[in-house]
Amino acid sequence: MSGLPLPLAGEVKQDIPSVVVAKDHNAILLHSIDEAAVSAGLSVGLPLANARAICPELTVYDADPAADAKTLDDIADWCDRFTPLVALDAPYGLFLDITGCAHLFGGERALLQIATGALSRRGFAVSAAIAGTSIAARTLTRCASGTIAASGEEAEATGPLPVAALGADPAITTGLRRAGLKTIGDVAARAPHEISARFGAAFTTLLGHALGRGDAPISPRKPLPDYIVEKRFPEPIATDTVVTLTLQSLARMLVAAMDKQGKGARQLEASFFRTDGAVRSIMVETGRPVTQPELIDRLFRERLDSLNDPLDPGFGFDLIRLAAGRTELVVQQQRDLDANVHDNDRLSALIDRIAARIGGKRVVVHLPLQSHIPERASLALPAQHHLAAAGAAAWPERVAGEPPLRPLRLFERPEPINVPFATVPDGPPHQFTWRRALHAVVRVEGPERIAMEWWKQDGASLTRDYFRVEDAEGQRFWIFRDGLYESELTDEEGEPVPAKWYVHGLFA
Repeated sequence: MSGLPLPLAGEVKQDIPSVVVAKDHNAILLHSIDEAAVSAGLSVGLPLANARAICPELTVYDADPAADAKTLDDIADWCDRFTPLVALDAPYGLFLDITGCAHLFGGERALLQIATGALSRRGFAVSAAIAGTSIAARTLTRCASGTIAASGEEAEATGPLPVAALGADPAITTGLRRAGLKTIGDVAARAPHEISARFGAAFTTLLGHALGRGDAPISPRKPLPDYIVEKRFPEPIATDTVVTLTLQSLARMLVAAMDKQGKGARQLEASFFRTDGAVRSIMVETGRPVTQPELIDRLFRERLDSLNDPLDPGFGFDLIRLAAGRTELVVQQQRDLDANVHDNDRLSALIDRIAARIGGKRVVVHLPLQSHIPERASLALPAQHHLAAAGAAAWPERVAGEPPLRPLRLFERPEPINVPFATVPDGPPHQFTWRRALHAVVRVEGPERIAMEWWKQDGASLTRDYFRVEDAEGQRFWIFRDGLYESELTDEEGEPVPAKWYVHGLFA
């Protein structure tokens, strides 16, 4: 594995020293400094008051860890143009696994120059190195930026470096220096058991990785897609027509690559890399594996047309990438004689288009659950992933010639209504007020008593009496009384407490 860590340390050097300060134990200390500050004799960890005494013209900035993390994430997105395997090395570094990628940029040396040069032009002070292990590459960036150590040559490259380049705990670094071990080569010359006994097994492992003896795996920010196709442009593009044609071309390339293994895409992501370093990614999902480039093109056109923030090319895109993040084997079906297959395909395509426009979580199907409680008798799930289950779901059949027992529109939460009086103990109300409107009841069916799940109520009412009622204007409601009627129930002042009534749904 080849690693390319990019530690970022402030801005480009200026004539006036600049430092970033942070509070540590009620003391304001130098958190990071530029090259001009180093030349002036300042160092990280120095109190700000001492730094001002040494350099009165000092420019001071407050540390902002959140902004630093956001900037590092943005740079990591930009580095996706070199390799899809980009990992964070907090707080200021990145690891890039460039195995098999360097030849696309003219070799490792050219890739190193492209990455560091582009970031330097954007105002960052960058140190980078390439090595066969990630820890060796990170060690080289600290004291030998620009070094390229081939696999197996890590020990030779890191040996002359000071022990501080390992990035170990300061106490360990101080202990090594006091023991006369000033370079990594000096430490490597000692027996491993001696180093472990004095400085711990973790430091011995770190030393071994820096010398190329094994490596610590990196954790990429994003999972590696199953398939990736991309197109680079010698001159940036900025028109919608060229972007659309490029996506169409990439869709054909992606489908051709997946077709060789009989797969279709369930999750697609288009990434647009601008020349100024900004990256915009757009993702769509499908209910069934997509194997046609026309469908991919239509989904992305729907998604692009529905963006609240239109795709801004800035000074143009120099790279467009299309990736299939999740793929599945395509199950061959008899499509010539089975009309249901064609209907399901059209329905699935319609759901995908709607989901691409308004979001997959907003297109749902309802599946029945084994519960007699109305609001728990169904479960809403994303239609893209549960369309097949919805088609096979067994809902209770309606009795022919009988009115529906449940309303067409069921409220997510029952809404309270005001009932001045009702027939007791189990009778319906004669009128009620809902949403500031008075409804006179002319027809009633019920009650239908439904007992709640007593183990989930925490002492609340456990019984509801439901009524199907119709008012004088022909509107039909599904209402219920919460709890049993108890005439002796009174409040603190001894007045009778009226029963609570709610409307739960509306019939068509």
